[in-house]
Amino acid sequence: MNISIRLATALLILIAQNAYAQPYNITGKINDATDKSPLIGVTISVAPTSDTGNKQGSITDADGTFTIEGCKAGRYILKASYIGYEPYTRLLNITGNTNIGTIALNGSNSSLKNVTITEKQKRVEQLGDTTQFNANAYKTNPDANTDDLLQKMPGVTTEQGKLKVNGEEVKQVLVDGKPFFGDDPAAAIKNLPAEVVDKIQVFDRLSEQAQFTGFDDGNAQKTINIITRNGKNNGQFGKVYAGYGTDGRYTAGGNVNLFKGSRRISLLAMSNNINEQNFSTEDLVGVIGSNSGQGRGGFQRPAGMRGGGGNRGSGMGGNNDISNFLVGQQGGITATNALGINYSDNWGKKVKISGSYFLNNTNNNNNTTLSRTYLTAQDNNLVYNETSAANNTNQNHRLNMRIEYDIDSANSIVVTPRVSLQLNDNSNKLSGANTLPSGLSFGNTNTRTTTNNIALNFGNNLLYRHKFAKRGRTVSLNINTQINNRDGDGTNYANYSLPADTTLLDQQYTLTTRGYTIGTGLNYTEPIGKNGQLQANYSPFYTMNDADKQTNNLNTINNTYTDFDTLLSNTYDNVSIRHRGGLAYRYNDKKQTINIGADAQHTTLDGTQYFPTSFSTNKAFTNFLPNAMYNYRFNTSTNLRIMYRTNTDIPSISQLQNVVDISNPLLLKTGNPNLKQSYNHRLVVRFGGVNTKTARSFFVFAVGSTTANYIGNATFIPRRDTIVNNYTVARGTQLSLPVNLNGYYEGRTFATYGMPISFIKSNLNLNAGFNYVRTPAIINNQTNYNDNYGISGGITLGSNISEQVDFTLGYTGNYNIGKNTLQTQTDNSFYTQTFTLRFNWLPWKRLVLNTSVAHTLYTGLGAGFNQNFVLWNAGIGYKFLKDRSLDVRITAFDLLNQNTAVTRNITDTYIEDSNTNVLTQYFMLNVTYTLRKFKG
Repeated sequence: MNISIRLATALLILIAQNAYAQPYNITGKINDATDKSPLIGVTISVAPTSDTGNKQGSITDADGTFTIEGCKAGRYILKASYIGYEPYTRLLNITGNTNIGTIALNGSNSSLKNVTITEKQKRVEQLGDTTQFNANAYKTNPDANTDDLLQKMPGVTTEQGKLKVNGEEVKQVLVDGKPFFGDDPAAAIKNLPAEVVDKIQVFDRLSEQAQFTGFDDGNAQKTINIITRNGKNNGQFGKVYAGYGTDGRYTAGGNVNLFKGSRRISLLAMSNNINEQNFSTEDLVGVIGSNSGQGRGGFQRPAGMRGGGGNRGSGMGGNNDISNFLVGQQGGITATNALGINYSDNWGKKVKISGSYFLNNTNNNNNTTLSRTYLTAQDNNLVYNETSAANNTNQNHRLNMRIEYDIDSANSIVVTPRVSLQLNDNSNKLSGANTLPSGLSFGNTNTRTTTNNIALNFGNNLLYRHKFAKRGRTVSLNINTQINNRDGDGTNYANYSLPADTTLLDQQYTLTTRGYTIGTGLNYTEPIGKNGQLQANYSPFYTMNDADKQTNNLNTINNTYTDFDTLLSNTYDNVSIRHRGGLAYRYNDKKQTINIGADAQHTTLDGTQYFPTSFSTNKAFTNFLPNAMYNYRFNTSTNLRIMYRTNTDIPSISQLQNVVDISNPLLLKTGNPNLKQSYNHRLVVRFGGVNTKTARSFFVFAVGSTTANYIGNATFIPRRDTIVNNYTVARGTQLSLPVNLNGYYEGRTFATYGMPISFIKSNLNLNAGFNYVRTPAIINNQTNYNDNYGISGGITLGSNISEQVDFTLGYTGNYNIGKNTLQTQTDNSFYTQTFTLRFNWLPWKRLVLNTSVAHTLYTGLGAGFNQNFVLWNAGIGYKFLKDRSLDVRITAFDLLNQNTAVTRNITDTYIEDSNTNVLTQYFMLNVTYTLRKFKG
């Protein structure tokens, strides 16, 4: 109650503030004076004539338009600058919202050819909440792609195949402000050549509705916007490549980009068996849905610490190493076939459209050895060892679209439909054994499983936006629909021995799940005072899920699967209805932005089990959900942002469904229909600054969160046959199920510092991080708190010499500590480090030399898992044809034949080390043809 009173008081105080000036917007458009084509990425700045150091800025988008917000009445100096064009200056007198019309920039009279620029280039700028990197300040070789360019920029890292900026994962990449292959970050950075990039912008992209209202709804995504160079955004460019090597290794593919003004068409294709994979998390829904038929152990959710990962051995396709095409790769060795198309354009002045279709097919072979130690309260911890061989075939179709229609100056509609279809077939053989530290066997199994799944997912978001005549008064309605259907079947054959007996299991099952969600969000904003705005919001949501699993055992008399297993079959559905509404206040001036708000939320969760026994659960939750954001602009280059949010999370139907999964008879798992929703508090702090004169930059990111009713794990490892949830857990096995627990905490910090090293013409980037996770769990009815600490550091030195000499040196180190309250003797620490070198050299005319070296060290892992190896790749090539567009190259992968992949996972109930098969040494001949045909 006290919190509510304080927040209400603060809200009234903010509303009562009387700001000192009315903010206005300046809009316009910039074209080329000769051909009238829009110029993308022009830097626009305005500054009051009374204080020219107090600048505000913007960048023109794909159609040459720009908007500068929050300008007070007065006289301003407007400046526009763009490489290859004469600078433009104009005096403005702002008395209200101002459209300055179209500015025509004249080309510079002096050619940039054969001119050496010795002035220190502006590497990075801070434009409000957006960090902007100048691609010209980071030189790369002629064959480099955008990913190679990004790796030289401060704060950019790649961890386990995921692109991160300042410690936060990038969720989306835009090209000139438009979506590129949906939400797949690597699609753009792996397929756009570095030479077409003018600027890289990094910012938190709000949801469509939040962009319109100005109120952050908590759905922002870390986003990179790639601004293409003028002259490079009109033309055709891309490449086609093919290669064949020893051991039957092959790669082929290409990409073609057709850019003309606002119209962008991109085609890409790839086929290989060298681990160049190309799917996002969404493409893995079919794989995830098949987990019920695989034998990997337990329900356990990782507690946040993961070490290693090794080098699976992604090959050297073409000559640009387009490995890790999209995030979310599988381990093992994968053969991939993929095809995609992306389209975006402006249809007249009112319609903007973008869309993409992506098809991929992967076949993955994964052989894994793992050793897992469970954190029981007894001194004699149970050890589980497993070897497995899995084959997985996954086919995915994915369609994304975005249509924006400006009905008139006051009304607009945005529609974003998306459809995906996954088909997955999986087979898995595993041998697992539970043993005590003394070596005494405590149960073993030999299991064969197969699964076949098909998953169809549809989603659509419809947003209607209306601006009233009074500035700041708006209304918007968002309608979101989700449909998720999955059908699967599988077989499970297991011969397992326990201390008391030996059992043969032979069964088939079918599994059907259906999900449907419809939600709306109604927002109304009203100007309060001269700098304030009030928002009222209401968002009801309805979610329905049902799951039906039918299991039949083999009838040994007629040799058919007709013996219905009531214990391992289940029919369950649940309905969740949520009503959420609240108020928020926003204050904005040139120095600061303040958002403060609170929502009331009421959720009902009704579950019904129809089989094998009939029962119902009915739960209701009422929550108070405050949120706040403070953004302070110290100057044009230094910014501080603090965000606080609360949210709830309801359990999934798989967590609620009370059916035992015995795909691995030693590691049983089930759901829990008595789960409650969890409640999370999250605080985020970001601070960053750049010095354009010295080209130095500094960013700090910190996040902390705590969760009440955290959905964790309860694991039972009985020493004698025990009944748990009406199921007999035999001695020598274990059962895991989700439970609500308190005491979950998480904290993470990341800092990065970038600077030029002039005497060697290079850029130096330093980063350091710390993370902490406390995860509660139940082990044999006793609470265990798993504390994980991680310290990381890294250094990157990227050349900025010329296109002929391009290198990147990197070092990353991670030290991890794990502690447990149940058994302190299981406390452990491990260290991983990786030193990398990428070097490209054009020593003489058309000759090309390239090499990459990665030295990886793992210490502190279990016996047989510590590793110290070097992965060395190299290539030599020659460029043919007059324009050097044909590249013939011989590449060698893993010259020292040392590649390996190890991983340590620390969860709330066990410590695990694993080793997975990887791609080994091969040699390949590659031929690549590069297409470059730009206007002018």
